[in-house]
Amino acid sequence: MRSSSSVSLISCCWPRLLAPASTSTSTSTSTSSSSPPLRTMMNPKIDATKSHNRSITSTSSTLLSSSSSSSTTVDKFQQVIHSSSTEWVDGWQKCWEQGLTPWDLGQPTPILVHLHKTGALPNGRALVPGCGSGYDVVAIACPDRYVVGLDISEVALERAKELSSLSSQEHFEFLKADFFTWRPTQLFDLIFDYTFFCAIDPDMRPSWAVGIRDLLKPDGELITLMFPISDHEGGPPYKVSTTDYEEVLHPLGFEATSIVENELVVSPRMGREKLARWKRSICLSTL
Repeated sequence: MRSSSSVSLISCCWPRLLAPASTSTSTSTSTSSSSPPLRTMMNPKIDATKSHNRSITSTSSTLLSSSSSSSTTVDKFQQVIHSSSTEWVDGWQKCWEQGLTPWDLGQPTPILVHLHKTGALPNGRALVPGCGSGYDVVAIACPDRYVVGLDISEVALERAKELSSLSSQEHFEFLKADFFTWRPTQLFDLIFDYTFFCAIDPDMRPSWAVGIRDLLKPDGELITLMFPISDHEGGPPYKVSTTDYEEVLHPLGFEATSIVENELVVSPRMGREKLARWKRSICLSTL
């Protein structure tokens, strides 16, 4: 049984969105052909420009909800997940059917958009597992990057397709599949994980890491937005730490090239997110 303090903290981590943060769902434009400095690629710093300030203010203003309302939504969501009589996939499908999606920001992840616009993301093929409404998929899709949004919920993908219907769809697609069993014919240059690692049972995290390894090209990059970094009990979302990622990724040859605070975090998640970039160290055997 979760304590009231645990529910309160989880509710703060996954606020229920009362209004969409943006009415635009158009595909982002292609990144600049000029390459940014290596320091920007590995540890991007956010300029305190007016446009960035407006973005953060807009994001924060849309996350207004009373603590009791937010707590009730998260509590109902967790009850549905844990009361599923079949496999865990069924619980997530029911949450989407009932509109219990407290993790949904209603817009693309601000830091991911920043990385895309500054040319700090790998081109080629990209994967967003647990893509939900698909905001991030559409946001980083461009002529130089084909993005696949993966989710197990048909309802989530229907919503994603509806929201992206006005966008040029030649640079992205949405697929219904289980991340842990899905084996595409082509591997990926980039995998972006946000609110997927924390959504699965902690016992499944080693399998998550294996899936990442098997889907990523040997020289590909994994970007994880670690969330929620806290000490609450229960979930989802289950608490995470840098160590949690390292414990499952290091045995498979992944090393963090950068771990920084998320400088474009939405206000209710302030202090609970870190942006990490991972690459595999491919060691050739001499035997």
